[in-house]
Amino acid sequence: MFQGMEYVYQVYKDKSFSKAAANLFISQPSLSANVKRVEKKVGFPIFDRSTKPLSLTECGKEYIRCVEEILAVEKGFSQFVYDFDNLETGTLTLGGSNLFSSWILPSLISNFAPRYPNIRINLIEENTTQLTELLQKGIVDLILDNTTLDSAVFDSKLYKEEHLVLAVPHSFSINSELTSFQIPNDLIERKDFQMDSVPVVPLRLFSDLPFIMLRNENDTGRRARLICQDSNFKPNIILNMDQQMTAYNICQSGLGICFIGDIILSRIPHNKNVVYYRLPTQHNTRRVCFYWKKGRYFSRAMEEFLNECCLMDESPSAFT
Repeated sequence: MFQGMEYVYQVYKDKSFSKAAANLFISQPSLSANVKRVEKKVGFPIFDRSTKPLSLTECGKEYIRCVEEILAVEKGFSQFVYDFDNLETGTLTLGGSNLFSSWILPSLISNFAPRYPNIRINLIEENTTQLTELLQKGIVDLILDNTTLDSAVFDSKLYKEEHLVLAVPHSFSINSELTSFQIPNDLIERKDFQMDSVPVVPLRLFSDLPFIMLRNENDTGRRARLICQDSNFKPNIILNMDQQMTAYNICQSGLGICFIGDIILSRIPHNKNVVYYRLPTQHNTRRVCFYWKKGRYFSRAMEEFLNECCLMDESPSAFT
């Protein structure tokens, strides 16, 4: 019924078939045929052809009102598409564990948000299992995680490579015997402690000391156990925790040794109550990636956020 409405609307604006035909760059007979075709579908005449200038019938007035509503909706949608393409509107939902939601994603969001102030950003904090489910359901657009997700289900983009470090309470007497193995603060800040000039600590020397570990289903916990296994000892675990920062805070209090990633160390204030050591290379290196569901619609907001986060320079460290 509204197919061909552009012909009717042009006649309505020009109040003349001849003027409308000229503005539409078609012949007047062709225009008249198109308008009559629309009137036949409507079932009533739209124009009162007995008046000069041309006027609308009662049915014609309602038809034009509806046409103008349709045109307004089209214009509104066109504006939305333009704004959406230029990131003047839209939403971006990010997900991360407590570690990433507290220490990594906020700084990334703060860099992105001023450039795209009209993009509404949501941040969801859950464990990896729950985040993976939300990602699969399409509730979350992107998650940042240090666990390797199924590449058949999820696409990914590398954010950074992370190395685990051994964190030992300063109060433990063993530190006095291992000063040559301790990592200087500036090397952690610059992420240069993986250089050959920094020796790997003999991990078995800590075998009798208490450890604060993450649970085995956690990637950090699993890797930590493998590192200890490769050093031929079973750690004396006094506490199993869910979060790296919780284990690290307990370590700072002097209760036990923990494993922590250098990404988080580069962002938190240095604590003099902790001493750091380089670990054996095997199992201590992992990829921290952004993940999204394979095959889903990939929005401009997602694209720009990833490009900015994964290409940006290393943020200033708080590890001083």
